[in-house]
Amino acid sequence: MGVMMESHYDYIIVGAGSAGAVLANRLSESGEFKVLCLEAGTEGSDYFWSRVPIGMAKLIDRPAVNWCFSSEPDEGSGGRRIPVPRGKMLGGSSSINGMVFVRGQPQDYDHWAQLGNRGWSYSDVLPIFKDMESYDGGSDESRGRDGLLRVTDTPPEISPLHSRMIEAAEKIGIPYTTDYNGASQEGIGITQVTINKGRRQSTAYCYLDPARSRPNLTIISGAMVERLIMKNKKCLGIVYSANGARHEAFASRETVLSSGSINSPKLLELSGIGDPEILNKFNIEVQHELLGVGKNLRDHYSPRMRFSITEKEATFNDQGRGWKLGLQAVKYLFSGQGFFAMCAAPIRMYFKTREGLESPDAAIAMTPFLYESVDGHLKISKQRGVTLNINVLRSESIGSIHIKSANPAQAPAINFNFMSAAYDRDGTVAAMRKARELFATSPLAAAVGDELAPGTNCQSDEDMVEWIKNNAETTYHPVGTCKMGNDPLAVVDNELRVHGISGLRVADASIMPTLTSGNTNAPSIMIGEKCALMMLKAAEKGRQAA
Repeated sequence: MGVMMESHYDYIIVGAGSAGAVLANRLSESGEFKVLCLEAGTEGSDYFWSRVPIGMAKLIDRPAVNWCFSSEPDEGSGGRRIPVPRGKMLGGSSSINGMVFVRGQPQDYDHWAQLGNRGWSYSDVLPIFKDMESYDGGSDESRGRDGLLRVTDTPPEISPLHSRMIEAAEKIGIPYTTDYNGASQEGIGITQVTINKGRRQSTAYCYLDPARSRPNLTIISGAMVERLIMKNKKCLGIVYSANGARHEAFASRETVLSSGSINSPKLLELSGIGDPEILNKFNIEVQHELLGVGKNLRDHYSPRMRFSITEKEATFNDQGRGWKLGLQAVKYLFSGQGFFAMCAAPIRMYFKTREGLESPDAAIAMTPFLYESVDGHLKISKQRGVTLNINVLRSESIGSIHIKSANPAQAPAINFNFMSAAYDRDGTVAAMRKARELFATSPLAAAVGDELAPGTNCQSDEDMVEWIKNNAETTYHPVGTCKMGNDPLAVVDNELRVHGISGLRVADASIMPTLTSGNTNAPSIMIGEKCALMMLKAAEKGRQAA
């Protein structure tokens, strides 16, 4: 590469994903600050399948828009490498995910506050959740009406099985809920989604597009950040490569890492911030010892149970194949509805696996068709059936993410350590048994055929745990690798400032001390919003002090 080119900004944001796109919008909103937002992936605005909700199946293994990471083999995954898709385009994973909108439980955030993270209780973050969304349901006390992110309800008619599932769930003691993002998550309900009029509502669409024309905002895609520029425990900016050239960009105020739970700890380690033992292994000069970088990795580990369905037209195995798929395409074209406008799992159930719990500890999400992998690509099966994603909500199995070399282009080692905690083993088995109970209860049972996976021969706890280890996948919710807190393994404080380093923050799912109870995209967007508020407040405080 040629001569290093230099540029100067007030703020630099590394990553234009679920949180980074939010920061780019909010920090540039006043016009006062000069903001640079870098995305390693593609622009993506003209990528058709990112707009169409069901297009997620086309993106889950597409290297052009997906990092296509995979985990290291371990006992909890039966020695398998598990795919770890992450968005590699503007909007990040919000541009390729299942579009499920789940805040999590109030207890999740109250627990963060109890760990010493002031300002992160549910009462603290609720106003931010409300401000960021535009949703027509729920109560004014808990839901927002005028935010940039449009949230809608999945049309209940998307699957004929929904009403039967709800009735069967009520018979086994699980109530119907119209708003699992309201005061209580517990119950079975229709999935809330980041879809509007048949179009995916990614942060690229909702946050970046309205801000693109601002002269004080520079968005560069295809920009690989190689390292942070450090001097005397201060982050001055970044070194990145784009279009065959290397660049230095300097931030007079702050740099924010919003590269996600995999790439944010990777960049810290490449920059000499982390565990000296790991950095020394790759001859990286230690700029600052921070033992927690890359540790505390958590994710939702999910076995996919599969049941055959005996009734015609009850699943999209009938409606989503052959000439009927063409009818669905026409329906989508003219109404923005039907199969092509569907999220990953249109109905979900949050429940307690045992007596005495204060709130749900497990979830089941139903996809109204069977699918299989053919030549590495997901295809709808000919056999009629449904797929259930099952997981405990607050996994206690903890892994790590660390660099494998000093080469920025090399993916890090992802070690999930799934099923290492007894809580995860016991809870996941209990949740699978609840799924069996649900599908054996009328009126749902009348439409159910065979249990295809794991199958009725798998009955003992030991056999079920072994099947989970050999067959489960993640639900694509990695968090925690730059966790917030004040303990020895905390990476950022409650203002998301990196401990011991000035001018540097992290704002993405990596700062979560623990998993939230559900999909992590909504909390990641909230983290971006909250970080922007804290940064603007710091700027105002500095102005007043001057």
